Amino acid sequence: MASILRGLNAISARLARVLTVISLVVTALIIPAEVAGRYLLGSVPAWSGEAAVFSLVWLSMMGAAAGFDRGYTIALTVVRDRLPPAWSRPTRLFAETFLLVFLAVLTCYGAEQTLWNWRQTSPAMGIPMAVPYAALPVGFAMMLLSLAEGIITSRAPKEGRNR
Repeated sequence: MASILRGLNAISARLARVLTVISLVVTALIIPAEVAGRYLLGSVPAWSGEAAVFSLVWLSMMGAAAGFDRGYTIALTVVRDRLPPAWSRPTRLFAETFLLVFLAVLTCYGAEQTLWNWRQTSPAMGIPMAVPYAALPVGFAMMLLSLAEGIITSRAPKEGRNR
């Protein structure tokens, strides 16, 4: 089970990194072109603003998932560091369980919202609004997968580890 989860997470983490780079490139190309078009030509294509926003949404979620997999998370260690060693493991277990449930709920609600918006289309590009909304359940599911691997293999979720 752990090896299957490890393999899925490796694919997921690589996909998150690739999508982060693609989204960053798209954003880095569209926004300056929009600014130049607006100030030099006096007009911009109607789709450019929408494409930039959708790309930023995907960039945010895929970047968060890629960072989560590498252990780049915000942690309040002040309390954990002051606890006696006997309390360290139960505290960590509680935090990981809470985060696991939280990510599962966000994944489910994100998927529900994505499906609910499938028939709505974006005004300028005419694509289903499910495309930008899908970044949320996909990103949260990737984080959930990374955390689950960390819990099952009995180690901190990628704490200080780089792939």
